[in-house]
Amino acid sequence: MNNNSSPLITIIIAVFNCAETLQQCIDSVAKQTYPNKELIIIDGGSHDGTVDLLKENNKHISYWISEPDGGIYNAWNKGLEKAKGEWVCFLGADDYLWNEKSLEKVCVSLLNVPDEVNIAYGQVMLLSMAGTPIFTAGEPWKRVKEDFMKGSCLPHQGVMHRRRLFEQNGGFDESFRIGGDYELLLRELKSADAYFIPDVIVTGMRQGGLSSNPSSSIEAMKDIRCAQKKHGQSLPNLFWLKAMLRVYIRLLLWKFIGENLTRKLLDLSRRIKGAPPYWTKI
Repeated sequence: MNNNSSPLITIIIAVFNCAETLQQCIDSVAKQTYPNKELIIIDGGSHDGTVDLLKENNKHISYWISEPDGGIYNAWNKGLEKAKGEWVCFLGADDYLWNEKSLEKVCVSLLNVPDEVNIAYGQVMLLSMAGTPIFTAGEPWKRVKEDFMKGSCLPHQGVMHRRRLFEQNGGFDESFRIGGDYELLLRELKSADAYFIPDVIVTGMRQGGLSSNPSSSIEAMKDIRCAQKKHGQSLPNLFWLKAMLRVYIRLLLWKFIGENLTRKLLDLSRRIKGAPPYWTKI
């Protein structure tokens, strides 16, 4: 692949005390067959060996820093200040590029993205904390556009952001703790379209931990609602209300019948609807 037709892709990783999974993430970038890439890592002042790991991998990293920060969106914004790529992808330390040809496959499609489009995305493979594949997330924009406006999220670890997006709209709103990626995309996509990259799994994304906790889901839903209000949706829509109701039901089940039984019931409901199991897998 010749560099004249290969845009520079920046991968920005935010990390805090995730030395256990960070090496896999770094390796997944270093082993890419796509040559025109840079890796930026922003560490929030870890004390678990992350800094030593960053030093050991210095040759694979274009820029890294370790200092206290204000959370993941503050870290990603710091990374943006150093990014040189035409396209930027944001990962957490638990994520990794799915295979060695991920960026090469993505680039083929990026060259076809209409100039006025600032967001392109592929699929993400959802994984258990142990790394076992569960199922893929990410569907064509025409199919999900309406639901996105109502509160459904794109698979952010599979999203490529054109540099111009940040030049025009600014970086992540650091007042959000969980929903800042949704707000950033809503800022752009409320009046524009995204471009779906078919048949490409961009990253693997571990599930579980904080992300599966009902209390965190409630906070995420509240952040989504704040983003909607910020961008002119003064009243909650039915899609969001139903989603929030499901989260509260899950919280009550979690409390009264326990986590394990709740997970089994949730997956039974998914099977009845024809969806693959999720909750007992993470």
